[in-house]
Amino acid sequence: MNARPLLLALALAGAARLSAQGFSALPRSTPERQGISSSAIFAFVQAADTSVDAMHSFMLVRHGKVVAEGWWGPYDAKTPHMLYSLSKSFTSTAVGLAIADGKLSLDDEVLKFFPEDAPAEPSANLRAMRVRDLLSMSAGHQTEAALWSWSGAPSTRNDRLTKTFLAHPVPFKPGTHFMYNSPATYMLSAIVQKVTGSTVLDYLRPRLFEPLGIENSTWLVSPQGFSVGAFGLMGRTEDIARFGQLYLQNGVWNDRQLVPAAWIAEATARQTSNGSSPSSDWDQGYGYQFWRSRYGYRGDGAFGQYMLVLPAQDAVVAITSGVRDMQSVMNLVWDNLLPAMSSGTLPEDVATQRALQAKLAGLTVRVPPGRRTTALAARVSRRWYDLPANDRGIQAIALDFTSGSPALLVRAAAGESRTPIGIGSWVRSRTGFTNGIDRLLSVPAEPDVAASGAWTADSVFTLKLVAPETPFYSTLAFRFDGERLLLDSEHNVNFGPTKLPRLEGKAARRR
Repeated sequence: MNARPLLLALALAGAARLSAQGFSALPRSTPERQGISSSAIFAFVQAADTSVDAMHSFMLVRHGKVVAEGWWGPYDAKTPHMLYSLSKSFTSTAVGLAIADGKLSLDDEVLKFFPEDAPAEPSANLRAMRVRDLLSMSAGHQTEAALWSWSGAPSTRNDRLTKTFLAHPVPFKPGTHFMYNSPATYMLSAIVQKVTGSTVLDYLRPRLFEPLGIENSTWLVSPQGFSVGAFGLMGRTEDIARFGQLYLQNGVWNDRQLVPAAWIAEATARQTSNGSSPSSDWDQGYGYQFWRSRYGYRGDGAFGQYMLVLPAQDAVVAITSGVRDMQSVMNLVWDNLLPAMSSGTLPEDVATQRALQAKLAGLTVRVPPGRRTTALAARVSRRWYDLPANDRGIQAIALDFTSGSPALLVRAAAGESRTPIGIGSWVRSRTGFTNGIDRLLSVPAEPDVAASGAWTADSVFTLKLVAPETPFYSTLAFRFDGERLLLDSEHNVNFGPTKLPRLEGKAARRR
């Protein structure tokens, strides 16, 4: 069978997905033309789909061409996704560019940039802390400085977070003790802004984002007006892939040297030791805001945001997800994709290519399993249940099963909201209820919400709320017991507890 029609379809599909973003997509190819079998990619996608809760997106680039890509609905190609600590690799790049511009050096002392925030009597270790120590996560700290609350944005608009950082004890000689340290990355962002006069986001726009075709980027800003640096950057799956491909190409993009090759080599090399386990991808050494992996190197972010760069295989893998076990996702790549990458082309396998495309096109985040309705549905539909004071601000709650579109109804101090619910499918809305997801670290204000629900027992309706710009979803179980409603809910992942306090509602009097 001729593979050309399928290759054309791949190219057109990739272009269509990215056309809304205003720039051309990376070139597309069949897997076999780039030396990897479609059957191996199918096995990876199948394993990820069945064993990982929850994958959001996947893109595989080989020899500079996208050979497979997929999004688990309601996630899609055009919606930016929170990158969390994958942001750090972009901050590192800003530092490298500022060094190339002659604005600073690796051996500059950190105190030099913040004389107004320095302690009255800085310790010898603080005086010795250099830019390279911040980059390599070896600033000399034993604990992180308390720059922000992990349940939301930095605490007050008057905080000088740089002063808080410099006041934090430095018990170890900088450069001798590895400790993963997001506040250190914040200081790098502050330093770049001090020496360039631009936030890291604004500094990178003309130098990195625009040449790569990365548009409409946003980055969380601190009370001091600095890009947070350590997290807070939003990006699409292809943005991640482009950034990884730039690093794979030693900083060259469309015949332009965007980032010095020497910086890329140094930033991705092992600068400090961080463990000794041969089976852990967190024990292979750390560069300048890049992790060394068992294979190649990577940038990654909390709950499964990955940019895997594989120089030996000339490949990049971009993944977004919402997982608790980040190692398990990398293991799937190492076990399924890596062994399948050969040096030459392979015979086209059109049948498997079509099966792979069908699989990728039909991916979806798992919906609650169950029935569309029960005998109880009509009795509880649109019946409000008053709730006691709670941390989510819900005053009363109801489910509507009588209209053409099922919905969750929530009353709060700010008013009443209606969140459409898909039964066995996802329905996305701009102003839906998030069950507290909007208050988690660096989540955008008023995020989009997608909802799906089902009756999982005669008296239990289970609702799943996904925020497609984030790694998060929340599962709510409505247990109806006469005049009572017991509402149990849990987030899939969180920096703190995932289970939320049970709420017990009482049926309101019918009007």
